Amino acid sequence: MSSSQYDFKLATTPEELTAYFELRRLIFVQEQQLFSQHDVDEFDAVAYPIVAVLSNVRDHNESNTRNHPQKHTQSTQVVGVVRIYEVEPGVWYGGRLGTHPDHRRGWQIGKGLIYKAVTTANTWGCQQFLATVQQQNVRFFQRLHWQSLKELSIRGCPHHLMQADLVYYPPVAAETQREHFPPGASLKFAI
Repeated sequence: MSSSQYDFKLATTPEELTAYFELRRLIFVQEQQLFSQHDVDEFDAVAYPIVAVLSNVRDHNESNTRNHPQKHTQSTQVVGVVRIYEVEPGVWYGGRLGTHPDHRRGWQIGKGLIYKAVTTANTWGCQQFLATVQQQNVRFFQRLHWQSLKELSIRGCPHHLMQADLVYYPPVAAETQREHFPPGASLKFAI
């Protein structure tokens, strides 16, 4: 028997950070071709990377006797990414939201990443949370209590500057203490 679940968290391990940048490269360079070699920019120096990790737990029954307990094995895979960063006190942006192509059934991963991103920033003093959202995703964000502020073009691709309604993204418990996650530390895993 196996079960799968998603964990939405700040990327902290070398494996998570490497997978975070690899998935961004897959989505924004190879698939969408918005960048030629990599999508790393100046905001990565101050950004906090967030990942959706798929955990698969499998039960293996070694024996039918009562004397041998079942073994559990677990494998994890980064299947979604987003980053958050503060541009001025209280003003936060989310960006580079993406889901692995093999895991785009429904909106569960995107919704979870957005929730984790905005609630984390809200916990850290966010007063306004913004994102530039690709045109095809605007309606999805509107259903999640975001409003479009204006239309714009980024790298030749239509986007909307959108703002989250922070009432729907309350601060979370202090388990996500900002001082434990220095911004930009993930850059050594980029490229």
